[in-house]
Amino acid sequence: MQLRIFTEPQQGASYDDLLAVAQATERLGFDAFFRSDHYLAMGGEGLPGPTDAWTSLAGLARETSRIKLGTLVSSVTYRVPGILAIQVAQVDQMSGGRAELGLGTGWFKAEHEAYGIPFPEKRFGMLEEQLEIVTGLWSTPPGEKYSFSGENYTLIDSPALPKPVQSPVPVIVGGNGPSRTPKLAARFATEYNQAFPEFETIAPQFGRVRAACETLERDPASLIYSAALVVATGADEAEFTRRAGAIGREPAELREHGVAGTAAEVIDRIGWLKQQGVERLYLQVLDLSDLDHLEFIASEIAPHVAG
Repeated sequence: MQLRIFTEPQQGASYDDLLAVAQATERLGFDAFFRSDHYLAMGGEGLPGPTDAWTSLAGLARETSRIKLGTLVSSVTYRVPGILAIQVAQVDQMSGGRAELGLGTGWFKAEHEAYGIPFPEKRFGMLEEQLEIVTGLWSTPPGEKYSFSGENYTLIDSPALPKPVQSPVPVIVGGNGPSRTPKLAARFATEYNQAFPEFETIAPQFGRVRAACETLERDPASLIYSAALVVATGADEAEFTRRAGAIGREPAELREHGVAGTAAEVIDRIGWLKQQGVERLYLQVLDLSDLDHLEFIASEIAPHVAG
């Protein structure tokens, strides 16, 4: 199982906070540092305020050297696809080929209202067109032009520059929808992600994605299957309970819905997730000040689940 660290900076984190977590992520041997792409806290004051996802990842690109850097996920409502393609390509260049793009429809209406961002009622078509445009811009051969005409976006004779270092840049499509999302993942994604799924739905949803790949005559094994779940653990029950309290969650609820409990429980849960088809696990770390938590996961859990 490949372990990645996933953060929610809108809940309250400065760039320096993110830098500390990202550098610990790299030092401790995790595969990647990912962040959400939100502008408003979901409960609490969210001080000192939001950081822009791709701006902060650009900074981290210059202050890390190994880990992958990406979003889980950017919303199609925030950026037009041409600009998004430029931003991600630039972060990929700045990092030496370590950027990954997670892209979704967006859902948090309040943050759009708070910052004057349009929030159309229908956004799935925007997602489909953005995926086609971004990947099309990156894959257009140098010296050629790219054009696109759709219901939401029109591009005319774009030089399709700059190019990312990676070809292709990994693209993550997430969501738990039973029909349209699997088809979109099969068509565009290098990775399909289930965010905070109910445990019993994981294997069936992966099955739908594999079936969508087969319909498009794509090898289902060419897609990476991942999940994102909150993590809270500790050396004993007291330490686990303390960490659960620090993020405002009940221990029993965390055990039911997350990767939580003592080290032995977390190792067992990760082993079970692997049996359901999860190949890559994003550990949602909500207390960004608790770097000891990352140390514990790296030393007491990762060696037992890697590979």
